[in-house]
This record gives sequence, structure tokens and C-alpha cells, in this order.
Amino acid sequence: MKKEVELVTTPEVAYQEAALNKEITRAAQVPAADVAFIHKLKRSIDARGKQVLVRIKADVYTSPPATDIISPNFVYKDVSHKKRVIIVGAGPAGLFAALRAIELGLKPIVLERGKDVRTRRRDLAAINKEHLVNPDSNYCFGEGGAGTYSDGKLYTRSKKRGDIYRVLQILVQHGATSEILFDAHPHIGTNKLPVIIANIRETILNAGGEIHFNTRVTDFVLWDELIAAVVTADGETYTGEGVILATGHSARDIYELLHAKNILIEAKPFAMGVRVEHQQALIDRCNINLPTVGLIYRLLLTLWCTRW
Repeated sequence: MKKEVELVTTPEVAYQEAALNKEITRAAQVPAADVAFIHKLKRSIDARGKQVLVRIKADVYTSPPATDIISPNFVYKDVSHKKRVIIVGAGPAGLFAALRAIELGLKPIVLERGKDVRTRRRDLAAINKEHLVNPDSNYCFGEGGAGTYSDGKLYTRSKKRGDIYRVLQILVQHGATSEILFDAHPHIGTNKLPVIIANIRETILNAGGEIHFNTRVTDFVLWDELIAAVVTADGETYTGEGVILATGHSARDIYELLHAKNILIEAKPFAMGVRVEHQQALIDRCNINLPTVGLIYRLLLTLWCTRW
């Protein structure tokens, strides 16, 4: 049996697991002894009033739910002798493409121009301390992609790009906190993300996939207007059933190569926003009407866009 619960509580309760479970049980009007499992669905902060509140949605089970709800576990079978697919780039797109290839029974061959997530730290230190930039291993390039050492946020407003919840489950399986499954704006944490990236790499390798670091793609081999193989800077050629380009926005040489090879690149629109924050006390002292505030923000946005 499952009972759905929605409640509003304080941050002190919402972010203490034992206290939150107790509050959810109370709201469900189910005796604590009868609760088999609490499945938290969403936790979001409501800061619209003077008192900051947290809104919670959860399902309370009085009998054990399906195993995948309690602890989802994705099994990656051995693909070491299966057909190969070439994946260029070991950022989020490349790593998850590799996992998906394994699920489909294909052997992923991941080619990454940068270094592994741990070794990459030395190149970042060189940037910060000595102002020396390795063009193939820096904040943009390397295992884990651009966000590994600069952010770690995981939220999106898109509802049309596949099973987002499943992606979060895979991250939890590889070491992320289970709170990302129900927080409205999940955040792994920049300090935790490198370990999770390394765990995903181990999953790929244990299933028979390959990951080659310090391997920059410099050319494509075309056959019947399709990319049949890629050539790396050291002259080695990698072939497979297909090629997935997961190179990210910073790999300008790849886009130049696509243009030189007359390979169609489709431009897609994107949205960009700017958020300006001020303390409420400052806004109160301004004593100006809302249309004026809107005009000022539009001016700031225009100046910002002009700059970039």
C-alpha cells in the first residue's frame, strides 16, 4: 500500500533525514511501525515569505515497494568482444553514451584529448599558480568535461530530453548522494564529482569498454558520406559501427574539421538569461516603481550582451 504525502516544513527538519522521515510519517497518519519505506519525490525551497519554508512530496509505503524504487541497480554486461562504437570526448555526454552503448550490447571506444580526472588536477594547478595552459588538459578538456572542476550543478528545465531521473539514478549508483533524486535543484558538489567520474570510468572498463586519454582526434575517414573512422594526432585509426562526437562547445578544431570535410553542422537556438540580485533592504531604499526597475535591468542585460 502507498500513501502520497505533501507537506511544508522548516529547513531544520527538511535537511535532517531522521527528522524529515518522522515528519513525513506523521503527515501520512501512518504508525511508524507500519512504515516499510519512504520514497521522497521532491524537495524545494519556498523563500517567498519572511519565513523560509521547504515543500516536500513523498510516498509512504506500508509494504515493500519494487526493488528499483528502493535501490535501482543498472547492470552492465561484458561487451569486450562485441561490435565497436567510437565516442570522441569523455565529458558527461561521452561517458553516458558509453554506458548506453554497453546497455545496447556495443563496445565503446572513448577517445579523450585530455587527461584522466585525477591527473588533470596538476594542469589546473599550473593554470592557477603559474598561468601555464595545456591546450589539451585544462578546465575545458579532460575526463569529466568542463563542469568537473568548475560547477557540478545538475538541473534543467527541459522535460523533453529523455529520462532525466534515470540519469540521476546512474549518478547515485556511482557515488552521488541520493538527495539529488528529489531535490528541485540537485547539486552533486564539485568536491565529490571527480570520484563519481572515476567510478563511471571503472564501470565502462570493467564491462570491456576502452578509454584512451591524451588522444586527440585530428581527422575523419569518410565512407559513403558517413564518418567510418577517426584518425588521432599520433596517426592511429579507430574504426567502429559508428562515431559519436561528444566533444563539447570548446573543441573548435573539431567544428573546423567538420566544415573542411563538408559535414553538415546544424545550428540550434539557445536561451541565455542574466540574474541580478540585490539585498531587499537596498530595494526598499530605492523607492522607485517597478517599470523603472525593469528598464534598469533591460539596460544591464543589453550592456552584458554587448560585452560578450
